[in-house]
Amino acid sequence: MKTRLYFLDNLRTFLIFIVILLHAGIVYEPILLDTWIVSDPIKAGSIGLIRMYLDVFVMFTLFFISGYFIPESLKNNTDLDYIKSKFKRILIPWIVAVLTVIPIYKVIYLYSRGLPQEEWYSYFHFFQRIGSDLSIFSNDLNQSWLWFLPVLFLFQIIFFIFSKTKLSTINISLKTGVLLTLFIGVIYSMFISLLGFKGWTLSLLLDFQNERLLVYFLVFILGALCYKHNVFDANKRSKKYLIIFNILLMLGLGIYTIIALNLFFNMIDPARNYFFISENIDRTIYYTSQLISMLSFIYIFVDLFKFNINKSGRLWTALNKNSYYVYIIHIIVMGIIALPLVNLAIPVYLKYLILTILTFIISNILVSVSRRVFQRI
Repeated sequence: MKTRLYFLDNLRTFLIFIVILLHAGIVYEPILLDTWIVSDPIKAGSIGLIRMYLDVFVMFTLFFISGYFIPESLKNNTDLDYIKSKFKRILIPWIVAVLTVIPIYKVIYLYSRGLPQEEWYSYFHFFQRIGSDLSIFSNDLNQSWLWFLPVLFLFQIIFFIFSKTKLSTINISLKTGVLLTLFIGVIYSMFISLLGFKGWTLSLLLDFQNERLLVYFLVFILGALCYKHNVFDANKRSKKYLIIFNILLMLGLGIYTIIALNLFFNMIDPARNYFFISENIDRTIYYTSQLISMLSFIYIFVDLFKFNINKSGRLWTALNKNSYYVYIIHIIVMGIIALPLVNLAIPVYLKYLILTILTFIISNILVSVSRRVFQRI
């Protein structure tokens, strides 16, 4: 059994905070006005830039970390125990959440907009009001942020099945894995884009972003590949690779920003229809720069936490234990906190900061208290 890598636990907890930061910003962005749990009338379009950059790496890195821990779990459990443990860890909390947390989301959604509450059966994520405007959340519910859980479970089961085939014996280097992730990811994303399948697929069990689903899985496999090659066992820092990935990040993010903003302006003003080279080439550059930035972020964050925050302590231990359930409840906590903030006449960025920090703190307190209560029971 490998020694527990505290830095990956710490990084995962940090990423949960980043998820909260990303989601809190949507309250104050001029987007998802008919969808997000609370939409504050005070807006700042510049917060969209923060979300744009955070969205480049945050969920990818969570899948990467999850992938790293999967081979160890497979090795230490029988086949049946592995499946049972993942079902218990992932799907049971998801089932409880979609049957309780999603209805609470709708209650807050309607209340925050001064709308009357609706029929009890309309509060579940599988509800759809036929013949209504489905762009409004209360008419077409979805799993929202909870999409991550069943998708992660699906990846874990696919990896389990893959481990039982001869293909699992194929040995590829980590460099090859990174290049394949980049190459296949760009081709897949462009394929989805060219077919006009961009956006989300919503269903009873799985919600996912079409152009990202396979890329998430590739990054998940990349994490497992790091485990296989004992990448994190070395204690020597590679300054060369750190410099390379920092340069790639600066170049990738710079190009990504220019292309992404141009595509965004085309989207809000279809008559503009401007491209630097052509629509397909611009979009290829968009996906390529996005994935290069994402892979660079993963390397830099892993390096930063491995050589600076690879430690355990009372606070880190508590936060790490809480992180999974903080993810599950944080949107509800955020919605409750955002409601009174709507009436405060303070700068929007101060509201944003308060909402983010209070959501993180209160969510952790609620999870810690709940854990103690259940342990006593």
